[in-house]
Amino acid sequence: MTEYHGNVHVGGPAQTHELAKLMISKVAVGPMDNNAYLLRCRQTDQQVLIDAANDVGTLLSLIGSGGIGRVITTHQHGDHWQALAEVVARTGATTVAGRDDAEGIPVPTDEPVGDGDTIRFGEITLEVIQLVGHTPGSIALLYDDPTGPPHLFTGDSLFPGGVGNTRGDKKNFESLLHDVETKLFDRLPDETWVYPGHGADTTLGTERPALPEWRARGW
Repeated sequence: MTEYHGNVHVGGPAQTHELAKLMISKVAVGPMDNNAYLLRCRQTDQQVLIDAANDVGTLLSLIGSGGIGRVITTHQHGDHWQALAEVVARTGATTVAGRDDAEGIPVPTDEPVGDGDTIRFGEITLEVIQLVGHTPGSIALLYDDPTGPPHLFTGDSLFPGGVGNTRGDKKNFESLLHDVETKLFDRLPDETWVYPGHGADTTLGTERPALPEWRARGW
């Protein structure tokens, strides 16, 4: 088994983070180096995919013969759903997205979700955390591992080095930073593992000291 470090590149192999009850496989796809995540319950082998962003063949290979029950889209921006229609057509998966972003995704959302909702597959529960600012209905997904630190999939709302791009809109930036501070940093421990929509992983503890800097710089 290769030790998980979370650094992936387009055309390269997936990285798999093996937890006691959950397998998390991360792969990079498409011209914008999007991360897609396949989550598999180790007890039941049920799977969900987070962000069918691009490269249908890569995603279907990652999914394998076991199929998927759901595809969760973290937000409405086009680079996160380029492969969604074909993945759904090939797997019959149910689509899930934030209630306030669903209209911006051209593939119909079967299960619109909001803050505090849960998504269950096998013995795994993901909590939906709405983070408003990058888009109105951006969602993060929290797996509160009973055997270790929490694991958090943040889409484009939180990255190593800052919150997601709000394109100079001060109101959206303030909203996003507020949600990230109050719903993530104020609630979850430093060892929480963060899986973003692009690039390398991080932890809340790594990013926490920079929060005042992010607020001061306005992005």
